[in-house]
Amino acid sequence: MNYYGYRIMICQDEENYILKCCQLFHHYIVDMNVKIGSERLLFIRLNQTKLPSEQYIHLQDAVVNDGNTTNIGKVTNLASSYADSPRHMHEYAQDVIISIRLHGLPDLFIIFTCNPSWDEIQQLLLLGQSPVHRHDITARVFRQKLKSIYIK
Repeated sequence: MNYYGYRIMICQDEENYILKCCQLFHHYIVDMNVKIGSERLLFIRLNQTKLPSEQYIHLQDAVVNDGNTTNIGKVTNLASSYADSPRHMHEYAQDVIISIRLHGLPDLFIIFTCNPSWDEIQQLLLLGQSPVHRHDITARVFRQKLKSIYIK
């Protein structure tokens, strides 16, 4: 992951040709993201014995309630730290339930959108690029502005 982060980094004294390739840059980023995700899944699958799987209560419940262990096959447990895994989504759902219990139902639904004409985005674009060519800059500036709102 660090290698691909380095590949798209802007350096002062070096020319980064990947960033200038517009649509090809998008394909590169998507392909590398898929590759990183596949490597993470492969690591989890190959290191199942090192993971504390006896602490996975839901797996134990499924075996006890179903009782039919012949249908299980080779089980690969995804940790809650793996984004979009069932455990990850379950933790998010539990967080929402606790938040509603503590604070009540929400009164407002606030939407924060990103403007590609923001000066912060325009200053970081290379010559001849538009914000559609550099989603990484748009996302970074959006996160920075969102954090500045929540920190205040």
